[in-house]
Amino acid sequence: MNDLRLEVSVDDQLLRLFRGDELVRTFVISTARKGVGSTPGSHRTPTGRFVIVQKIGDGMPEGTIFKSREPVGQWQPGEACDKDLVLTRIIRISGLEPDNANSFDRFIYFHGTNREDLLGTPASCGCIRLSNRDVIELHDLVEPGMKVVILPPSRKRGKLIFFDCDSTLSTIEGIDELGRARGPEVFKMVEHLTHQAMNGEVPIREVFGRRMEIIQPDRATADAVAQLYLDTIFPGVLEVIAGLKADGWTPVIISGGFAPLIAPLAKALGIDHVEAVPLHFDIEGNYAGYGSDYPTTRNGGKPEIIREWKSALLPEVVVMVGDGISDLESKPEVDLFVGFGGVIAREAVRKGAGAWLEDMSEWADLSLPKAAD
Repeated sequence: MNDLRLEVSVDDQLLRLFRGDELVRTFVISTARKGVGSTPGSHRTPTGRFVIVQKIGDGMPEGTIFKSREPVGQWQPGEACDKDLVLTRIIRISGLEPDNANSFDRFIYFHGTNREDLLGTPASCGCIRLSNRDVIELHDLVEPGMKVVILPPSRKRGKLIFFDCDSTLSTIEGIDELGRARGPEVFKMVEHLTHQAMNGEVPIREVFGRRMEIIQPDRATADAVAQLYLDTIFPGVLEVIAGLKADGWTPVIISGGFAPLIAPLAKALGIDHVEAVPLHFDIEGNYAGYGSDYPTTRNGGKPEIIREWKSALLPEVVVMVGDGISDLESKPEVDLFVGFGGVIAREAVRKGAGAWLEDMSEWADLSLPKAAD
């Protein structure tokens, strides 16, 4: 057993079992939809060298549902479920390198899945999925102490397009609307600070903290603004996003707004990925702070997130669309920066943009960079 080892290919979406240099078995798998990475909460698959440390589920029926590594129910093949269920068996791994040493605490497993239809494509939330029959076989073949290698991707794939949210996908600035709920004086103060930040007059981090000290929104106010995002989708955005997805683009919202407010808008637009600031409430729905260390709360945060996505997925082409200076900062990281002036036309953004739009109806005339054939 000591000469057995596992090798995961992110490029091929295959798990290979070797005995020495001899290939013994190949399994079709799914690694993370968001690519590779070791950042906690990133929902990405770590790469490098690992060791199996725990096997869970021996003897349990195929389709057993696990939560916190405990059996809690049974899933039946064909049963509809939009969640990423951990099924049948769990093989838990721990990283052996500084970059992946947090993998045990991130709960990175090999496990069975309710989405066997997606095997062969990146689709997980960070773990390595197998079919339920395959994970039973794998569980019986491996033992704690066995070495695992997850190979990083080496082939470029896909097309990424990032959209700012406020004053781009929606006609509002969410933070301003949170301020408006506190009354006209607070609204004016917050609106002024927002314009200073988006025009590049004041550092975003300084403005961000100031605005939140003033507003301190509760859950009810946040829910109302989330609905307002839905009510103020910029005309034509739905059609643009649908067309991009049909053409193979992966859209990502990247925003200095708040994730729980933007999530319903993303769902309505068919966008699966949102990079936005966490917002916290206590059990009674009162304001309990925000993710002050999140990258988009500071200048340079959006380029940082785009670099992480590029490293995770190795996309062939990358585009950014936005209206503010914080969006324009991403220009060195993308193949094309599209300035958007349909809500607020900022001259500095227009001058710095590789392309400029003031209406989504102009999108059809935009020449997007193409992936290699």
